[in-house]
Amino acid sequence: MTLVLHSYWRATAPYRVRIALNLKGLAYEYSPVDLLAGAQRGEDYLRLNPQGLTPCLQTDDGLYLTQSLAIIEWLEETHPAPPLLPSAPEDRAVVRAMAGIVACDIHPLNNLRVQRQLKALGVDEDGRNVWTQRWIEDGFAALESIIAANTAGFAFGAEPTLADCLLIPQVYSAERYAVGLDPYPAIAAVVARCESHPAFQAAHPDRQPDAKAI
Repeated sequence: MTLVLHSYWRATAPYRVRIALNLKGLAYEYSPVDLLAGAQRGEDYLRLNPQGLTPCLQTDDGLYLTQSLAIIEWLEETHPAPPLLPSAPEDRAVVRAMAGIVACDIHPLNNLRVQRQLKALGVDEDGRNVWTQRWIEDGFAALESIIAANTAGFAFGAEPTLADCLLIPQVYSAERYAVGLDPYPAIAAVVARCESHPAFQAAHPDRQPDAKAI
């Protein structure tokens, strides 16, 4: 199966999918979507993803999959090894909860659309940064306690899971907004572990073909 990932280099949602694809050992073609230039609102891309967001995972049999969590769950179901979810239902619920903290409680309040709307409403850069930091810090405080109770190197257990696919891109975003990890030693330990893992290294924004010097 040929896979094409429509992605933007530093957007956190496609970053999650890149990690998952790499962990699964799945090759894919990278198709850049320049969010800053508005390519996601062009007719060609809207035919792939009517929501006009990244990522979109395209298959050679006509599937156009959207929403990062749905894509990763599809990868888990169609390519179950190595697993990104634990075997026990109660453990899967914990991992999904950690992923949900990032995908539902942190990221939607801080993404590019929200930043632009805050600016349009007259919120200055300092105010936007305070807004962003607040929601990241709230989410990280919750994740810190859950990870501390369940880690054996990664966010849950001794192998990477869905939780790590979500956590690492959010930490990358947090760095852009000057949210440090000193208050979150369990998260920091997981980040250090992931930084040495080839799947996470290859997925890093700086290594994508559309990466730009900032």
